[in-house]
Amino acid sequence: MESAMVGYTNNKDDVLKRLRRIEGQIRGLQRMVENDTYCIDVLTQVSASTRALQSFALQLLEEHLAHCVSRAVAEGGDEAVLKLKEANDAIARLVRS
Repeated sequence: MESAMVGYTNNKDDVLKRLRRIEGQIRGLQRMVENDTYCIDVLTQVSASTRALQSFALQLLEEHLAHCVSRAVAEGGDEAVLKLKEANDAIARLVRS
């Protein structure tokens, strides 16, 4: 059984490294709260963490469009329609967040 290749397969290590950095930012937030850090300082870190996640999501979306969606569109048919709808829905969720 052949596993499906995803858009980030070729740079999976970089993707995981980026997620570990974001995870570290979130742990930093926990430490800030545990240490009774000033609210504005915590909010500043929340903003940085949010931007990091948004940036990650946009990169993942770009790779998805370039790999998964473009492949489905090239092949045509129902799969192309499905992949385009999925991408559109994902973009809508990102815009709303």
